[in-house]
Amino acid sequence: MARIKPQALLQQSKKKKAPSKISATTFMFCGLIVVLALFFLYSTYTHRSIRFVDGAYLQDDHGLMDLRKSDIPGYAIFTTSKGPITVELFKDSSPEIVDKFIELCQKEHFKGMHFLRVIKHYVIQAGNTDNLGNTEDWTVKGKHHGQLHASLKHEAFMVGTSKGKRDDKGFDLFITTAPIPDLSEKLVVFGRVVKGEDVVQEIEEVDTDEHYQPKSQIGIIGVTLKQKV
Repeated sequence: MARIKPQALLQQSKKKKAPSKISATTFMFCGLIVVLALFFLYSTYTHRSIRFVDGAYLQDDHGLMDLRKSDIPGYAIFTTSKGPITVELFKDSSPEIVDKFIELCQKEHFKGMHFLRVIKHYVIQAGNTDNLGNTEDWTVKGKHHGQLHASLKHEAFMVGTSKGKRDDKGFDLFITTAPIPDLSEKLVVFGRVVKGEDVVQEIEEVDTDEHYQPKSQIGIIGVTLKQKV
């Protein structure tokens, strides 16, 4: 029997131990599975979660997604032509109105809105010309300050919208500049000015015509929503 040389034995051993090579197709297939799995996880996360970006909430195909109360913005900063006004939102006592307000902020409903009525020592109103209401009704009731009751809603610098129709066009803004005893009869209060009272007073002091409309335009440039200020 012929002897096998040691060198030949070593080569045969290497051939037996050499691992099989992974084909390029298998490698690409495995990589594709990993990428698809990561994409699925990311899509699930972004669909079920909501993120707050630069003061605005993201929406899904069905509108504003449900949020925990702790996630809803607690403040709105109105940038006006006279300066900023920071409003604390009553998200616990007026949740439906606050939700509608946030929705309209997303739609930039208040951007470019003008203050169309200024009644000194009473109220300033921003809104559409078709929704001003009866000026006399406001001014007559505003004279009865002696009937003031102890209520947060009757204080100055409260923010509200008129009762009744509050669709995308009818949601106006009122900021009181004095205690109003019958405020709850006219408005749904959903916030309070916590910073920028001087700006409200500056708007209150502008010259108006006989219909309480400012002679020079004063507008809202934009609204930024914040969780904290």
